[in-house]
Amino acid sequence: MKNTFMQRKEDVVRDWYVIDAENVSLGRLAAQVATILRGKHKPTYTPHVDGGDNVIVINAAKVNLTGNKLDNKIYYDHSGYTGGLRERKARVMKEKYPVEMVERAIKGMLPKGRLGRAMYTKLFVYADAEHPHQAQKPKEMK
Repeated sequence: MKNTFMQRKEDVVRDWYVIDAENVSLGRLAAQVATILRGKHKPTYTPHVDGGDNVIVINAAKVNLTGNKLDNKIYYDHSGYTGGLRERKARVMKEKYPVEMVERAIKGMLPKGRLGRAMYTKLFVYADAEHPHQAQKPKEMK
């Protein structure tokens, strides 16, 4: 009888991946990146261990939103003070804050709690095609 494999955090081997977000749907991109950050694409996946890889997302400003989401989707932020609710449409987010828009979509698909926060630290999003992580020799992922 075989024992169930449980990965230890000391044994995790992390790779670097570059994902080009140009002309990719935001939700599909976020789902793919969240899977890599969690480590579910590896045969050594263990739910309670941060076994995922580092992900670099480039061209975040060129991501697609389907349907009427540019005008109907609203991003909310609250300062905590009375009247401190700020609403921004997806069109404004895409024009002025494309990195934040992609990061929020991916963060929403990660687990909540300290494990999810640890996974989120391995995400790097850039609005254009340039990134400063050439030294890590990231692999291109379609």
